[in-house]
Amino acid sequence: MFIAIIGTRLSGKSTVETYLTARGFIPVRIISQRHSLEQPLCFASARELLEHVTRNWRFNFVTQDLRTERVIQMFIRRPFFMLVSIDGPIFDRFRRLNDQVEHSSPLHSLQKYVTLHVINNFDTVTALHSYLDEANLLDAERLRPSWDSYFMTLASLASMRSNCMKRRVGAILVRDKRIVATGYNGTPIGLTNCNEGGCPRCNGSDEREICLCLHAEENALLETGRERVAGATLYCNTCPCLTCTVKIVQTGVKEVVYNLSYKVDDASSKVFQDAGVILRRHRQAQEDATIR
Repeated sequence: MFIAIIGTRLSGKSTVETYLTARGFIPVRIISQRHSLEQPLCFASARELLEHVTRNWRFNFVTQDLRTERVIQMFIRRPFFMLVSIDGPIFDRFRRLNDQVEHSSPLHSLQKYVTLHVINNFDTVTALHSYLDEANLLDAERLRPSWDSYFMTLASLASMRSNCMKRRVGAILVRDKRIVATGYNGTPIGLTNCNEGGCPRCNGSDEREICLCLHAEENALLETGRERVAGATLYCNTCPCLTCTVKIVQTGVKEVVYNLSYKVDDASSKVFQDAGVILRRHRQAQEDATIR
């Protein structure tokens, strides 16, 4: 593991580096002038440092000398690299001014690369060490997420596609650690998005309305069979209810033929019409109704 520490002045970067050094990490430095190299683990450039830690990736290293986005981009590609950001309340940092002087880092441009943020508002070094013990910087999952964390992150990402006015939800369907389908909640394909007024209930216009939004879990399950279902005709002896209607639309069925009518036919019919799905009653059923 190679940990680079960045942070505001006097936030405690050196203290964290000392903490890691005491636990077996090897401190490394970048010295701009080659003749200034006085120790075996000082390097003339970031490139040389990168080559060294890559060759020796089984060892643990720590540095405070990666201070620009260009340099950090070189290291962030390595699976053993972690960027830790240290900050603290202004008053606490001012109080430490007489104790030590630390280099500052351009934090704003580097935040997107940070794996762990530490707010050092502790009164003592011992308290900070206790916090770092609990944070467990050596946890391998910080470098490479577990399968659960990986798929849960993807589910959260999928939720960002949701257009539901009530809540963003995402779901990932996985089999044998392979993604089978993804889903997020919102109105069925072909209908106006929920956040554009497509679902009256979610938009609060009428609480008596039935919600048209599919749940994220439903979408993931429905998308699994979409390739086999898309373009098909569905025959059913009763006109689908509204709950089934939105799922029928989502799976890609293009035509629905029914026999008996149902109490919410009008609502189902409107959803089918808006989604471009043909809905027709079986002719024999119409003829039988006429004879009666």
